[in-house]
Amino acid sequence: MSKQRQPDNENLGKLFDVLSTAIIITDEGLRIIRVNAAAEALLALSATRLVGFSLREVIIDPSELIQIVERTVADRRSFTQRDLELMLLNLHRVIVDCTISPWVEQNDSQMKVVIELSSVERHQRIKVEEMMIVQSQATTDLMRGIAHEVKNPLGGIRGAAQLLERELEDQGLTEYTQIIIGEADRLRSLVDTMLGSQDVLEKRVVNIHEVLERVRRLVEAEHIGSIAINRDYDPSLPEIEGDPNQLIQAFLNLVRNAVRAVKDCGGSITVRTRVQRKFTIGETVHRAVLRIDVIDTGSGVASEIADRIFYPMVTGHADGTGLGLPLAQSIINRQGGLIGFQSEPGNTIFTTWLPIEVRK
Repeated sequence: MSKQRQPDNENLGKLFDVLSTAIIITDEGLRIIRVNAAAEALLALSATRLVGFSLREVIIDPSELIQIVERTVADRRSFTQRDLELMLLNLHRVIVDCTISPWVEQNDSQMKVVIELSSVERHQRIKVEEMMIVQSQATTDLMRGIAHEVKNPLGGIRGAAQLLERELEDQGLTEYTQIIIGEADRLRSLVDTMLGSQDVLEKRVVNIHEVLERVRRLVEAEHIGSIAINRDYDPSLPEIEGDPNQLIQAFLNLVRNAVRAVKDCGGSITVRTRVQRKFTIGETVHRAVLRIDVIDTGSGVASEIADRIFYPMVTGHADGTGLGLPLAQSIINRQGGLIGFQSEPGNTIFTTWLPIEVRK
């Protein structure tokens, strides 16, 4: 029987980095030796800023975690703790399930400690996002079904009004037929919006900042002198594969939504871009995604519509159609991404995540 080949250190390192569980390896004195990509994402710090530092310096309110790690070192056995709240260096609190285990490598007498952290919030978020994707698809199908049913009768109504107008002897009555024709055209335009683009995506290499700059210029031209969009771009972002025209439409909808939120209160709008590591969209775990935030300082999303904001005809603005956000979500979903939001008075953030495909 031939002996199976053991994986080399390089392959083990690659496996270590693709794990979705955050893993921190320390020595007995709690000095961090190694972290994987998931740990970088959870702690919001790069490996360069983590390795060599004490765990006590990274997690600033870790009393219970530190106690468990110290017990692991003393007793040389594993411990598991559920729903442990940690305060990180950036003052952000996370709730995690953790397992701490002792580990001694071959030919090494020094014990190491393996800390596995699984964000409870992350699992909850993934479930919510999966539901959002399903809801978005169902909403899109519903909108298109209704739109198709409405489109044909509208054509008949408009045609009948035109024929009636030709037969009228009193030209003063054409005012009413013109109202019918005008409203039919308005509804036809609304139906076309509901149908959205059915075209096959024309994907090519896209610089997301070129897309966002096009959106910025369009929106500022629509509101000359009254709206200025602040930019907080990460110039190191990689290019992605996408349909630029569809992306422009999606971000136009998001930015115009922000404009409605601030135009009466004189607030500000900021578009921010970053890379976010180890992010799950639907059932796919991405090593890295583009994160685009559209931030406004308006009054925020009303709590009574917050859980339905991506449904059609749901809007918090008197002049809104309630179609912009559902259509933006549909466009981004088709490109493999997702839109989410968080909102409170004075700080509303609509975030778009787009996968970064590795180009070979």
